[in-house]
Amino acid sequence: MARRLPRLRSNLDLMPSPVADRPGVMIRDPFRYSDATLIIPPPLVECLPLFDGERTELDLRAALVAITGDLRVGDLVEHLVRTLSEAGFLEDEVYAEMERRRHRAFQEASVREAAHAGSAYPAEPELLRATLARCLDGAVPWREPALGVAAPHVSPEGGWQCYRDAYACLDPAARDVTFLVLGTSHFGLPDRFGLTRKPYRTPLGQTTPCPELTDWLAERAPEAVTVEDYCHAVEHSIEFQVLFLQHRYGPDVRVLPILCGSFHCAGGLLPEQNAAVARFLEALRELAEREGERLRWVLGVDLAHMGRRYGDRFAARARQGRMRAVEEEDRRRLERVEAGDAEGFWRLVKGEQDGLKWCGASALYAFLRAVPQVRGQVLRYEQWNIDEQSVVSFAAVVFTRPRGDQFPEGCAAIQ
Repeated sequence: MARRLPRLRSNLDLMPSPVADRPGVMIRDPFRYSDATLIIPPPLVECLPLFDGERTELDLRAALVAITGDLRVGDLVEHLVRTLSEAGFLEDEVYAEMERRRHRAFQEASVREAAHAGSAYPAEPELLRATLARCLDGAVPWREPALGVAAPHVSPEGGWQCYRDAYACLDPAARDVTFLVLGTSHFGLPDRFGLTRKPYRTPLGQTTPCPELTDWLAERAPEAVTVEDYCHAVEHSIEFQVLFLQHRYGPDVRVLPILCGSFHCAGGLLPEQNAAVARFLEALRELAEREGERLRWVLGVDLAHMGRRYGDRFAARARQGRMRAVEEEDRRRLERVEAGDAEGFWRLVKGEQDGLKWCGASALYAFLRAVPQVRGQVLRYEQWNIDEQSVVSFAAVVFTRPRGDQFPEGCAAIQ
């Protein structure tokens, strides 16, 4: 009986090959269970759907015979299966062992090591300090006490103006507060919040963790949290915020990092209609009330993801063509964020089945529920071509507690 082919992992990054003389599909592992990167040549790309856990090696053999016109494909079958397996890209025992080792290593580690130093930003401390200084150069300080900010989690190269405008709103004298960072969990389970007691280590140094607050949250909503969530090991949405906080307040800044998974709400339901999510959001609200001025909020969020890189059939260009309509939709959602209208914001996001593919919606919603009286102001909105055919949008937002119906004089205009 022919052997069944293992399933190709569903949590891999597949994208067009960026190497001009090696066309095809590039495959890599965003979870970093595997360090391998493969480029599958065009003739073999059509074989990848056969790795669905149902088809067999006979099906793969037949497909390769049709592609090559040669009956002698036995070695090619074996090579393709072995290459994918050894790379850790198939749901087999090789992958399972890689996953076990990585999870165990993170559980046993005393710190959360920098995952993106040397790729998304410089690994050399002095060069990194110079890069962050350039990002924040020319910032105009905010004139009122800020409860928190939302900044992008794109690379600083792409979103530096939004980083600058957001972080300029945080009081430079606020060195003794805890910064609760809500980051987007790109890889975590839906309706779950990822916690860690570990400090974050970057080329600038090591943050001060908040294990007592982490445990306090976990005790109040255990069904909604993953403690020592492995996603912290690979996620960039919090790591980038930590860099700017360390640059502004020193390497030992006190940080409480929380990864927010996506919310799965069918039929127009609100996230808190999941009882476990409701308990965690209530715990966040209690924490906000208890800590008061000892707490500041930083949200690492991006907005729309459009174009071929994100599964659309069209090429996207920043603020051109379809992206003009995307900007209008983004701004409608941001208006609800500014108003502190959590329910209205979520109705817009889910009412469209999130056709804009916002990856910051859960963090924004959690914040609006945790601090229901908050008001926001969009300081800057941007769209950036992450490649020639794909666009990410993001914004800088400052949050304050309302004093009447108007923001203070001197607020920056939306750009």
